[in-house]
Formats: sequence, C-alpha cells, structure tokens
Amino acid sequence: MTQDINAQSLIDLLDYQERAVVSRTLIEKETGTVTLFAFDRGQGLSEHTAPFDAMVCILDGKTEITISGNPNILEQGDMIIMPANEPHALKAVEKFKMLLIMIRS
Repeated sequence: MTQDINAQSLIDLLDYQERAVVSRTLIEKETGTVTLFAFDRGQGLSEHTAPFDAMVCILDGKTEITISGNPNILEQGDMIIMPANEPHALKAVEKFKMLLIMIRS
C-alpha cells in the first residue's frame, strides 16, 4: 500500500501558545524520533540528560541552549548537536520553534 506524501511547511505545523511549550511528534520509531517544538518567550526545559545524541534545528526565533554548562545562543537556521549523557537545558530568549531529531543507537 502506498502512503500519500504531501510537502508541508514545518514552521506551520505547530502554533505558539501563551506561557507554554507545545510539541508534536512527527516520527516515532524504535530507531529514533523527530519532534517539533514551539516555546513561548521565557519558557524552557530544565537541565537533564538523554542516553542518545540529539540534533536541534532552530526554525524560528531565538533560544539559549546550555550543554555541560556552556551556553549557546541559536537563531533561525542554526543547529547544534547535544551529545548523549551530557547535561543540557533550553530557554526561549524569544519565542522559538525547533526540530529535535534523536537517533537511538
């Protein structure tokens, strides 16, 4: 059976919500996930670790991603790799959208 495949704008798949972090899983497989996030200004994720490498691609806005105590400012078009087992946190400098790609291996 063939599945219909239609091109879509990533940035339009998820709307911002006031004082919230919103997510939408686009792909979820044993081998990894692709998740779209929208963060309102000032929202974030507290420091945590993950057992797998993850790549973050910023689609809109501006964020600070801290990895192992080192802050990184990212804007639209930027990307960063968050290494497995390294503590990391995110904070929206202004509202932003990101695509998180995690590969389990």
